[in-house]
Amino acid sequence: MASISDIIRESQIWKSIFRHPMPIDRRNRIVVMLTNFFLHLHPVSIKKQGIALSYTWCMGGVTFFLFLVETVTGVLLMFYYRPTVELAFQDITNLRDVMSMGILREIHRWGAHAMVITVWLHMYRVFLTGSYKPPREFNWVIGVVLLLLTLLLSFTGYLLPWDQLAIWAITVGSNMARATPFLGHEGPGAALLDLMADR
Repeated sequence: MASISDIIRESQIWKSIFRHPMPIDRRNRIVVMLTNFFLHLHPVSIKKQGIALSYTWCMGGVTFFLFLVETVTGVLLMFYYRPTVELAFQDITNLRDVMSMGILREIHRWGAHAMVITVWLHMYRVFLTGSYKPPREFNWVIGVVLLLLTLLLSFTGYLLPWDQLAIWAITVGSNMARATPFLGHEGPGAALLDLMADR
C-alpha cells in the first residue's frame, strides 16, 4: 500500500511543480534550478563570500531597504499633506496627533534619519576599502551623486513641516548657498565675479 507522500509525489500537480528529483550533482542542480518556476528566478550558483555577512554590515542593502521604506511611506503620506504655508504645519501635527497615520509619519521620519546614516557609513566603508579605485570609478561617482541626492532630499523633507526649525534651516541653507565659491553672491568668489561683471 502506497503512503500519502508517495501518492503526492506521483500526482500531476507535484510533477508539474517539481519536474526533477532531488539534485545530486552540479548538472542536475542546474537543471532543477532552470526548470522550476520558483527557483529559476535565482542564480544557479553564487560565491560563498557573496552571501556571507561581513564587516560591511550590508550597508548598501540596508540603504536600499530604507529607500524603499521612504518611497512607500512618502507616497502614502503625500495623500494627507497639503504643501501650503497656511496648512503645512497643521497637516503635520494632524498626521502626528489626530490621524491613525501618525506611526507612518514616524516611520518615514526615522527611516530618513537612518538612511542618511547608512549612506554615510556605506560611502565611508567604500572609501576605507579602496573600492573607488579602477575599474570601479564610475560606481564611486554614482555613489557620491546618490549621497548628495540623499542629503538634498533629507534637507527638503526637513522643510516640509514649515515650523520654526524649517524656517531657520532654509535661512542657514540659503546663506550657505550664497557663500558658495564662484556660484554665490558672497564669499571667496564674489570679488572675482564682480571683476568679471565689470568687464
